[in-house]
Amino acid sequence: MNKHINVAILQTSDIHGAIYPLHYGDNTAAEAGIAKISTLIKQERAKSNNVIVIDNGDLIQGTPLTYHYAKYMRQEKNPLSLILNHIGYDGAVLGNHEFNYGMNVLHTAVTESQIPYLSANILHKSTMNPYFGTPYIIQTIEAGVRIAILGVTTHYIPNWENPDHIEELVFEDALSSTKKWVQYIREHENPDVLIVSYHGGFERDLETGEPTEILTGENQGYAMCFEVEGIDILLTGHQHRSIVNQKVNGVTVLQPGSNGRSLGKVHIALMYDDNQWLIQDCYSELLSVEGIEADEAVLALAAVYEDKTQHWLDQPIGTIEGNMLVEDPMQIRIQDNALIEFINKVQMHTAGVDISNTALFDNASPGFKHNITMRDIVSNYIYPNTLKVIRITGQDIKDALEQSAQYFMLDNNGAITVNPSFTEPKPQHYNYDMWEGIVYTLNISKPIGERVVSLQYEGQPIHLEQEFDVVMNNYRAGGGGNYMMYQNKPVIKDIPMDMSELITSYILERGTIQATVNHNWKVITD
Repeated sequence: MNKHINVAILQTSDIHGAIYPLHYGDNTAAEAGIAKISTLIKQERAKSNNVIVIDNGDLIQGTPLTYHYAKYMRQEKNPLSLILNHIGYDGAVLGNHEFNYGMNVLHTAVTESQIPYLSANILHKSTMNPYFGTPYIIQTIEAGVRIAILGVTTHYIPNWENPDHIEELVFEDALSSTKKWVQYIREHENPDVLIVSYHGGFERDLETGEPTEILTGENQGYAMCFEVEGIDILLTGHQHRSIVNQKVNGVTVLQPGSNGRSLGKVHIALMYDDNQWLIQDCYSELLSVEGIEADEAVLALAAVYEDKTQHWLDQPIGTIEGNMLVEDPMQIRIQDNALIEFINKVQMHTAGVDISNTALFDNASPGFKHNITMRDIVSNYIYPNTLKVIRITGQDIKDALEQSAQYFMLDNNGAITVNPSFTEPKPQHYNYDMWEGIVYTLNISKPIGERVVSLQYEGQPIHLEQEFDVVMNNYRAGGGGNYMMYQNKPVIKDIPMDMSELITSYILERGTIQATVNHNWKVITD
């Protein structure tokens, strides 16, 4: 028997529906997408038979193609399921965004997959058994080497997701579930290698152990490495980070970024000694898709979906009179502007309330040109958010504004810049909100927590005990982005339509939209 065996574990995570290597905003080429990843996987399989491929979640949502499929083509097979079947993945883990299009779309994706979905801690409410099937798989490769892969998902999903999408589910604490199942696998399966594939990230600095975020339980990767005995490799995701060739408490860890820009790879060297296989060496690397040709077979599988998506994206919607372009994202966030005011107006009109907040989700958002198409809508409103109206107090509004004000800091020259906590380890520009219906000023020269220097409603200072009905997206209404003041507040109205549809309908009804700025808020430094 060969006493030395090498194994390659290949990982994708946070693909977010990226199939074609392009930017949908303008159809320019992108060094990204699962079609390029497929070529890399083929190359790795050509080198060895001992290759295992795992997707770590957030697969089926995130591009205009997946949105168009979920809204208009759901009678067809899920394109990402077709592609993973074709590539021949060995398993997949559910991510938080898998639930965004509702359980019908997710069920279709799971049932059409020829690969197992691993979900140890997402349980059926009535049986308390894993809802989507098996918690783990055992892959047996050369010489009978047995590799266990346990799938776990961040349990923080109920803080973001539409309750109707997850009403049958219970999300067990990911850390405690991992402890339970790792112990079970070690005792009952006795694998030679045990891998945890966790759709979640790291809550602490990998070297110092210092917290890098508020410890809500959303990301528990660091705790898993220190508190769960028996993990050899921890595959992570969710944070869109590139983490490579690192060990935490002896556990090899990996995170491959997002949108199919890199394929994660863990090298395992095994040696047979004293009637058992031992890990002699284990390290990780990232294989970039830059310069890699897209797999034509994968592109062909998605061609019908892509063609219909492109036709839909080019449909004219209406026109803008005035300027709603994003020329400087920082300026958009420092003083009132027409684009954000327009989004808030749509939200207020839809909800029938007079206070709203929203964000500029990404620095790559282009804003709206004079002639608007669906491509413009989905390029600016990139998430399938719905709306909620919640009843909150003046104190909650002030606390939320203070939370947003943390987005800014002053550099050595006294100029406003972005707080690194909103850019590292993951860009979180979407967690800075701008409001309509109230008048406020944020002074960034003040200490954090004391930056709201003016706050009014209908020309009068807001009383902290006053109650207000405010419309915001469902992610924020659930407390997403550390807006804990919104959690468990009365829901006055739930609006289940996606914001991209609401924006489209608003423009279609009017034909022409005037770009307006009422200057109800500003950010200052003195």
